[in-house]
Amino acid sequence: QMWEEAIALGKELAEQYENEMFDYEQLSELLRKQAQFYENIVKVIRPKPDYFAVGYYGQGFPTFIRNKVFIYRGKEYERREDFEARLLTQFPNAEKMKTTSPPGDDIKNSSGQYIQCFTVKPKLDLPSKFHRPVSEQIVSFYRVNEVQRFEYSRPVRKGEKNPDNEFANMWIERTIYVTAYKLPGILRWFEVKSVFMVEISPLENAIETMQLTNDKINNMVQQHLNDPNLPINPLSMLLNGIVDPAVMGGFANYEKAFFTEKYMHEHPEDHDKIEKLKDLIAWQIPFLAEGIRIHGEKVTEALRPFHERMEACFRQLKDKVEKQYGVRAVLSSLDDRRGSRPRSMVRSFTMPSSSRPLSVASVSSISSDSTPSRPGSDGFVLEPLLPKKMHSRSQDKLDKDDLDKDKKEKKKEKRNSKHQEIFDKEFKSTDISLQQSEAVILSETISPLRPQRPKSQVINVISSERRFSVSPSPPSSQVTPPPITPRTKLSFSIQSNLELNGMSISDIPDVPPPLPLKGSMADYGNLMESQDLISPTTSPPPHQRVSP
Repeated sequence: QMWEEAIALGKELAEQYENEMFDYEQLSELLRKQAQFYENIVKVIRPKPDYFAVGYYGQGFPTFIRNKVFIYRGKEYERREDFEARLLTQFPNAEKMKTTSPPGDDIKNSSGQYIQCFTVKPKLDLPSKFHRPVSEQIVSFYRVNEVQRFEYSRPVRKGEKNPDNEFANMWIERTIYVTAYKLPGILRWFEVKSVFMVEISPLENAIETMQLTNDKINNMVQQHLNDPNLPINPLSMLLNGIVDPAVMGGFANYEKAFFTEKYMHEHPEDHDKIEKLKDLIAWQIPFLAEGIRIHGEKVTEALRPFHERMEACFRQLKDKVEKQYGVRAVLSSLDDRRGSRPRSMVRSFTMPSSSRPLSVASVSSISSDSTPSRPGSDGFVLEPLLPKKMHSRSQDKLDKDDLDKDKKEKKKEKRNSKHQEIFDKEFKSTDISLQQSEAVILSETISPLRPQRPKSQVINVISSERRFSVSPSPPSSQVTPPPITPRTKLSFSIQSNLELNGMSISDIPDVPPPLPLKGSMADYGNLMESQDLISPTTSPPPHQRVSP
């Protein structure tokens, strides 16, 4: 499930497939896998393994682990007791140490085997590309992977013991372990190369604890926003432990320990840290409000009294904190991560009323009817109501847009009708001119074996009157061009008007071919009379002579 590592390797392969091998089939398959990996990172919840520090002390161990400390990565959902049992099976004669402090030389130089095991916390080391806040689902991978620094905190009391408030003198002794390589690697365990220790004051510990608590609330709220099907029990326990002062005491213990005149007088250098702690306490209220809102939406009827009590405790806590430390409001941190709410709706609430655009899309995304809904029901962040005039003005703008659209459509239709009239006129004029020359075009295309007529003769035939006639008729009658018909099968037939292959006598050149010798000229009398009207210009070439 280390999809981040698979994506990095996939990018190297994609470079080879695309620019070196030009194997686009493999490239497409690889990109589909990468898309699935990205989806898994966002949607699939991966278990977080624990890390354990193991020290092998005594001369009875092999030299490569003798008196050394290693960091082990446990299996999924593996507890420390199970890990210790698995570890002691490899060394059945070893003795388990009861303390977590480093042993003395007497144990290190003894001939026996002593194993020290305790849980350590990995220290987050985010890559440099995450220069802005990102989703917890993305960051959670780096909390337990690609880690090289681990810490173990042990409480130490200094000074007088205060029975009323244990936080006043509780110091933290924190040991930092740095491994040779990042975990997990080629192995599930690596040797610790350096160890150093730091001490944390009670006030710094309080600041750190408040920061972790706020982050935990925020992360759980985000998980429920992204996945509404998550169980509600962890959220109930977390919220109740913070809101109900009878359970944990809350941050009232910090107020008693650090927000007093005595502490301020004794530690004037901690003024900035105290202000930071107050700020963290104030910021906890909006996170709790969003968590209680989600809890109220998902709570069952059996847990309704529990939820009502939690709401009552939260109202008291909110009034107290806002009165002492001010009001904090989350404007964009949670809303940017919330995928269910349209961004147009978020902008319509977060922008000032003077510069807020009256967009139709933002109004329609808020409510489908004419009555705007209250945004406060969707989250604690969006408190102000939508102005009532916003919808009416936007509706007027919508009606105006419809009128403008109708006017544009009418202008478009009128313009198209004018263009159509002009086109029809032009088309008809060209159609008439085409009909006048159809006879010549047909005569050329029907007889493809016949050589083309000279252009001068073509012009003369088109422009001159058709004076040839094979049937007795008045001289004033004109021969109209035949209609355009599909080409039929070529056939030779002698008819009264002497049509040959669909051509009339008018389409024959000026000088007709000589007639064959006959004994009687009665059959061609009419043709010979019309032949006197012809003024031959050129004699036809030999290959144009056609026999009847």
